[in-house]
Amino acid sequence: MTADKRRTYRKFLDPEVVSRLTNMDLRARLVVEGFIIGLHRSPYHGFSVEFSEHRQYMPGDELKHIDWKVYGKTNRFYVKQFEEETNLKSYLLLDASASMGFKSGRISKLTYASYLAASLTYLMLHQQDSVGLVIFDEKTRKYIPPRAVPAYLHLILKELDHLRSGNETDISKTFHELAERIKRRGLIIVLSDLFDDPHKILSGLKHFRHRKHEVIVFHILDPMERTFDFKGETIFKDLETGEELSTQAWHIRKEYREQMQDFIETYKRRCLENQIDYVLIDTSEPFDKALFDYLVKRKRLGG
Repeated sequence: MTADKRRTYRKFLDPEVVSRLTNMDLRARLVVEGFIIGLHRSPYHGFSVEFSEHRQYMPGDELKHIDWKVYGKTNRFYVKQFEEETNLKSYLLLDASASMGFKSGRISKLTYASYLAASLTYLMLHQQDSVGLVIFDEKTRKYIPPRAVPAYLHLILKELDHLRSGNETDISKTFHELAERIKRRGLIIVLSDLFDDPHKILSGLKHFRHRKHEVIVFHILDPMERTFDFKGETIFKDLETGEELSTQAWHIRKEYREQMQDFIETYKRRCLENQIDYVLIDTSEPFDKALFDYLVKRKRLGG
């Protein structure tokens, strides 16, 4: 792989570059291909996204499951893995509430989340894992149960390509309902700005953990939501309630930043306490950060 080709694919991890591509399928494919190329470079060296159909024989495994063809080639005992051992069921929970429509630059939080969800779908199906999609605001707007068939890529990407921000949010209600609905243990991946009562959201996340699911939270924010670097007199409008506030931004910047940091630290701390992976991302960051965090989680789960 030449340096020029690496640079060419590296640009497809940039959200603004990806936004200029023509369709969701192309966006997802180029993001993942750029990411896989990056896996062969520091700091990702040694990770693989290849699917393995075998695992080494362990005491207690039944002899009838040994793959003798593999033994003949390697002189080592390997057993075939069953579908439930190899295929992880993953659920992408995408927040499409009105607040996710905010953007200070070219990319809204919802657009970023949809590109990330598309890329994760592509990557999961590449690994022959099952992937499903849940789109929600104040209620579940779309539920696509997980499957591991190639045709699912088009189905999910079509939903993401036509995604629009909706109403107010009720994240905890959605999480509790889904925790009861999803019976088989799997991987829950949340893509949200988490703009709701943290106590209630964390209760919903803990419900998933109580049901033995693994959980990754991608906390997606706009850069301006973190820095509050607005200039002059500004009118701030709540995208979900319509309430407006006119003020000089510098008057409230310090207090806002402190409250935002407390907001982030609350999620970070409480997720850690409950063995939930928490990943803070803003919409200016390349997609490989999130994809790599997913892959690390997938590796820990035995993929």
